[in-house]
Amino acid sequence: MVFKRFVEIGRVAYVAFGPHEGKLVAIVDVIDQNRALVDGPCSGVKRQSMPFKCMQLTDYVIKVPHSARQKYVKRAWEKAEVDKKWAETSWAKKIEARQKRAKMTDFDRFKVMKAKKMRNKIIKVEVRKLQKAAAKKQ
Repeated sequence: MVFKRFVEIGRVAYVAFGPHEGKLVAIVDVIDQNRALVDGPCSGVKRQSMPFKCMQLTDYVIKVPHSARQKYVKRAWEKAEVDKKWAETSWAKKIEARQKRAKMTDFDRFKVMKAKKMRNKIIKVEVRKLQKAAAKKQ
């Protein structure tokens, strides 16, 4: 298996768990093999040490020097339009859908169930029409 995402200065990572769960951070410096110094200028994460186990690396890399100050990281983040690119990914859309599903009330789940039943009924009727048309041709 060939890896495509490496831990490097400027790599954008998604925080999978911990106090900043669900936020994006940029790796500013690598402390040791288990931790990195991260900064999330546009996501509200202050500069801090974070273990690699908490992070999931994304495809995005911003161009910042080693141990760059927060204003340089923020400038590079906005120039690369990381938030906009992230919102367009299927990964972010899945996370958003999961959160939306978790916040549903009982009545919302009921409405979704009824909508699915209606959709399946319409599909079943159309499939039967196509089957009848195919049977007449033979």
